[in-house]
Amino acid sequence: MTGLEITRLLHEAGVPREVMACLVGAGEVGTALLAQAVDGVFFTGSHATGQRIAEAVGKRFVKLQLELGGKDPTYVCEDADPKAAAESLADGAMYNTGQSCCSVERIYVHEKIHDAFVAHFVQTVRGYKMGDPMSEDTYIGAITRAPQLEVLDRQVADAQRKGAADLLLGGRKGQGPGNWYEPTVLVNVNHEMEVMREESFGPVVGIQKVRDDHEALELMNDTRYGLTAGVFTPDEERARSILAHVRAGTVYWNCCDRVSPRLPWSGVGDSGVGLTLSTYGIQTFTRPKAWHLRKA
Repeated sequence: MTGLEITRLLHEAGVPREVMACLVGAGEVGTALLAQAVDGVFFTGSHATGQRIAEAVGKRFVKLQLELGGKDPTYVCEDADPKAAAESLADGAMYNTGQSCCSVERIYVHEKIHDAFVAHFVQTVRGYKMGDPMSEDTYIGAITRAPQLEVLDRQVADAQRKGAADLLLGGRKGQGPGNWYEPTVLVNVNHEMEVMREESFGPVVGIQKVRDDHEALELMNDTRYGLTAGVFTPDEERARSILAHVRAGTVYWNCCDRVSPRLPWSGVGDSGVGLTLSTYGIQTFTRPKAWHLRKA
């Protein structure tokens, strides 16, 4: 519906219909598009679909850009305000019901403030109301795709089966018609669990206790993804040092889940190929031509 409305507004503003078209459909529509004699393919979505697209156009030498998923980490240092960090990261993990490639999906908290952070985090998430997204007081809406409910269920069950993971909130599908999943918070998690390694793309987050910056950095980089990462600390030098060593296309200091049109958006590893936004993103859609001229 969003795509259709954007298309309508562009046409209304004068963009020719031959220049901008919106096609709605499932896999067969994407397959038909890839079969066209296009000059480039620019895709935003899952890693699995991005792989299939790359394989389909790989022999054609057309421009390819893939903005894929992430398993976006944030580290909360012991000198951070646990309440402020918890409130910010709860929103970063749960907004749009966690259905964002740059949603906060795993949180590492220094052992000195771990318990205080978790208490504030759970209190914040507990206050999020589930319901009709058209209602002003609703924060958690439905999941877009029904199969994703099984992914979330599997990750929660896997965490509980593989260790001492504690389920503090949620962990089950919501009631009523539609694809509902309760906001879910897991603690005492580790990297043997899917919830800390594979993209959730839903209102599920794991919180892991760490001893120091070194352990946090190792865990943040222990992933095949590299979209965003963040650090909460009042110490700018410390934040810069940690974030400089994180393998991610976008990093955040004392904030999360933000996008600026002035800054390039990119991923590392299975988070994609190419750049969007900023002047770099505009250049992606251009084809430079070199002119060598000499007057006779």
